[in-house]
Amino acid sequence: MRRYIDLIEQTFDLPTEDFKVDQHGLYFHDVPLMDLVQQFGTPLKLTYLPKISENIQRAKQMFGNAIKKLDYKGEYQYSYCTKSSHFEFVLSEALKNDIQLETSSSYDIAIIRKLYEQSKIDKNILIICNGFKRELYRRYISELINDGFRNCIPVLDNMGELDYYEENVKDEYKIGIRVASDEEPRFELYTSRLGVRYSDIVDFYKEKIKDRSKAKLKMLHIFVNQGISDSAYYWSELSRFVYKYCELKKICPELDTIDIGGGFPIKNSLWFTYDYAYMAEQIIRSIKEICDENDVPTPNIFTEFGIYTVGESGAVIYSVLDQKLQNDKELWYMIDGSFITQLPDIWGLNRKYIMLAVNNWNNEYQKTNLGGLTCDSMDYYNSEAHTNEVFLPKFKAGEQQYIGFFHTGAYQEAIGGYGGIQHCLIPAPKHVVIDRKANGELDYRLFAEEQNSETMMKLLGY
Repeated sequence: MRRYIDLIEQTFDLPTEDFKVDQHGLYFHDVPLMDLVQQFGTPLKLTYLPKISENIQRAKQMFGNAIKKLDYKGEYQYSYCTKSSHFEFVLSEALKNDIQLETSSSYDIAIIRKLYEQSKIDKNILIICNGFKRELYRRYISELINDGFRNCIPVLDNMGELDYYEENVKDEYKIGIRVASDEEPRFELYTSRLGVRYSDIVDFYKEKIKDRSKAKLKMLHIFVNQGISDSAYYWSELSRFVYKYCELKKICPELDTIDIGGGFPIKNSLWFTYDYAYMAEQIIRSIKEICDENDVPTPNIFTEFGIYTVGESGAVIYSVLDQKLQNDKELWYMIDGSFITQLPDIWGLNRKYIMLAVNNWNNEYQKTNLGGLTCDSMDYYNSEAHTNEVFLPKFKAGEQQYIGFFHTGAYQEAIGGYGGIQHCLIPAPKHVVIDRKANGELDYRLFAEEQNSETMMKLLGY
């Protein structure tokens, strides 16, 4: 008999740091998923908080080791970009690790205010304010600086943005400039719509900032949309950016920091390989070599890891409601949720997550397709990152099959419109937050019940 457990163990090295299996089924970060299913039911979203701190500390250690090894003179700071997940429990966990924050829109500033009220941050925290800013966002930033958040740094996305702060910020303040990077070669457009063109930056500084404003240019910022990868494209963009920093540093002595954005990937397959330590060391090495070549002091370095911070903490568990054979070979497992509404990156970006059976690992396996509850033909999942197929255990009448999608903790609630109106009025699933007590025992907290019809009717005006 070809058992599901044999297929997985022959294909991957199991157990891993995130997954193991025993007679009770699948464990995720040593959390027994069948216990969760029996207690809370499905569909079920979960967030395992300790993984957030683990990844932050790992990145800080890797960059710290590289700085020490290469005798790099600048400091490294870890910043969390809140847009990856704005939930309070995510921010509270991340802030336990001496990090800074990056914002993207006006209502992020309301979160900053609330965190300060709760004494989870103080006014010394460094807040990097990114994005193309409407008037409300610029006003909130100005008010934050005027209220004593002196390390709040608006990163100029266009040259006209400076005028607002000059008029509304009372005293001297810090700014950054975002550089418009080139998009990766296969992208439809050549240059990012975000940021200031390379050719404009030096003249802009001379004409509008140097000796002419209350602003002090402290930071140069870049984001490479492809992420941090060991590719000619990435190293070319990073080098070009650091050369621009060196050029600007020679006429702007207060400039002392670069922000290289986010981009550390997370595991989308049990086959995933990525040498984080190597990439951290090569980034530090590249920056140092270019600065030494130009006889410029090495800058402090910020990263804005979002997906890397929170992605691997999340999972979604579904029940298989029924199986349908639609022709001679297309078998469907119908789940009690929707990919379009609950995991929109699957539908919108063709993204793959780690997908595993939660139970029945000793059953035979078969090829299948996974179908969601909406009436949309795109609400399906039929391939994994390592293969163009999906295999799951066979199950008989009277048996219940559960499946899990893992490392789903970033962006899905925000993109899917958490708590709002979803396609076919599919409700947002129940959400459980998991932590560990001081003695190591698991601590489950129900963050939200499954969305009910009353909330939907109110949103729809009934």
